[in-house]
Amino acid sequence: MRYSDAPARRAALLRDLEESGYVSSSGAAAALGVSEMTIRRDLSQLAAEGRVRRVVGGASLVVGAGDGPGRPFDQRRGEATAEKAAVAAAALPLVAGAAVIGLDAGTTVAALARDLPGGMTVVTHSVPVLTLCAGRDDLDVLALGGTYHRATRSLTGPLTRAALADLAVDVAVLSAAAAGPAGLYSADPWDADTKRGMAAIAARVVLLLDSSKIGARAPMRVLGLDEVDVVVVDDRTDEASLAMLHDRVAEVVVAPVAGPPEPVGAGRPAAAGAARA
Repeated sequence: MRYSDAPARRAALLRDLEESGYVSSSGAAAALGVSEMTIRRDLSQLAAEGRVRRVVGGASLVVGAGDGPGRPFDQRRGEATAEKAAVAAAALPLVAGAAVIGLDAGTTVAALARDLPGGMTVVTHSVPVLTLCAGRDDLDVLALGGTYHRATRSLTGPLTRAALADLAVDVAVLSAAAAGPAGLYSADPWDADTKRGMAAIAARVVLLLDSSKIGARAPMRVLGLDEVDVVVVDDRTDEASLAMLHDRVAEVVVAPVAGPPEPVGAGRPAAAGAARA
């Protein structure tokens, strides 16, 4: 859909920022059907208004920007993309045997959380995940404290990191704002630090990536891909990106996506079938 109206376009950019904390100029241009130059002008205007912070390749949300504390989790979860749903479903068998599982604050991880098998202890700083898991009587929940961060709907900061230092988890399930040969990236320094802390206490690290994140840009490096045990991607990931992941991660799981490709991330041809290597 082409957004020729600047206010509507900027509102769409702010919605995306509220969801993920970061937007790339190239990804937003493809999603909104306009040029990257137009998106850069929109982001510059939003930055001048104090609503976003310009970073390399796009923009991140200014803490305190936006229209309020965010929509309820139950409202947001119906807006998950097909790619995220496929990745979350493919990750379930990878965590099924864990007694203690760490879940970060990504939206793909939240999609996984709603279908977790019972009998686990869930360690998380994500407010949507806490809300979801606290409503189930077959899960134990260990909530990490910290300062509430509106952009990621999570608790972050020194208190969160200190709590993680005294814990251990069988598997940490992480997401990323961007990923490439140099590793995985976050849009926010506190979010990046929390992901590192969760990976450090885990016997196994599982990374969930929808195809739009591979080749995207975000400013904060979290981990190298060689520090990840398994990466789960969707089958709309291009062959070059799959080859890059196979070179750096011991196990790559490719999840089939139902339905036609969405008009986001143009230039990413779908890979046929599902695979696990």
